[in-house]
Amino acid sequence: MIFRQLFDNVSCTYTYLLASRRGGEALILDPVIDRVERYLTLIDELELKLVKAVDSHVHADHITGLGALRDRTRCITVMGAESAVDVVSMRVRDGDRIDIEGLELRVLYTPGHTDDSYSFLMDDRVFTGDTLLIRGTGRTDFQNGDAAAQYESLFGRLLTLPEETLVYPAHDYKGDTVSTIAEEKRFNPRLQVSSVDEYVDIMNGLDLPNPKMMDVAVPTNLRVGLAQEEIDAKGWSLSCAEGSALVGAEDCTFVDLRDQAERRENGVIPGSVHVPYPELDEHVHPGGTLHELARATGRRLVFYCAFGERSAMAVEAAQQAGLKRACHVRGGIDVWRKNERPLDQV
Repeated sequence: MIFRQLFDNVSCTYTYLLASRRGGEALILDPVIDRVERYLTLIDELELKLVKAVDSHVHADHITGLGALRDRTRCITVMGAESAVDVVSMRVRDGDRIDIEGLELRVLYTPGHTDDSYSFLMDDRVFTGDTLLIRGTGRTDFQNGDAAAQYESLFGRLLTLPEETLVYPAHDYKGDTVSTIAEEKRFNPRLQVSSVDEYVDIMNGLDLPNPKMMDVAVPTNLRVGLAQEEIDAKGWSLSCAEGSALVGAEDCTFVDLRDQAERRENGVIPGSVHVPYPELDEHVHPGGTLHELARATGRRLVFYCAFGERSAMAVEAAQQAGLKRACHVRGGIDVWRKNERPLDQV
């Protein structure tokens, strides 16, 4: 396994790059925009394909690298379902899995620092975001933070993991890089409490200054979505109504880009074929299944995903590969469901 813990010395943020092997698919967790070039260099050196970029929550002390990495690599952006961010490619909930080739992260909803805070469990380690820090816990006094909710996230979720589980937080200000659940239970001063009320009193009495970047970082990080208007302006988008009218048309093929778990949860547009987004390139270029289907039959490819971000990138790739009739459903299954359009269950 490839595991890299990368550090931004301005915001004291840890970013994690994960892959099962050299030359395989990769995932990056909590990237910082100022370090994107370094990430891309390392990804290139290790011959990796960045497939997913994940933020544990909306950060207040740095600008996320999600949007920049998506624009440079066409990776899938991932955040929790509770996040108020405008658009990401995929939203996950407690109990979901985030998969790449050879690796799987189990999604744990751990609110308290913010109301959209998540942790991610992988085998012998847990990435705790700002919920559990090394000898500390994330503050709970802004972004809909809640000390009582954090207490439950800590004592009801994270601290119930096996004691040998390695703890990798999103921040550290003292130079520590890793801990364990056992260490934090024993030595973390904020966890030496006997009740939720005692914990709430500690957190409410911290009286910390706001992060220096907060007024810039939070609004910016809430607007990381792909500018789908550019795709609209080129005539490559269909509204929900326009897309619905094409269901069953002999000259159209709907292409579902979502992961299988998303398909099972939210259903599929009737008659669509499944091409997971990470496999798109091999299908839309000459010799690929979708490319040859469209060129041989004249069919129009209609891409869709969860919220329109993956499909917007897909239609751009298809157009660049010469498939000039390709388009996508603006807003994806999210809008399709809200408008009560037909769906089949997987």
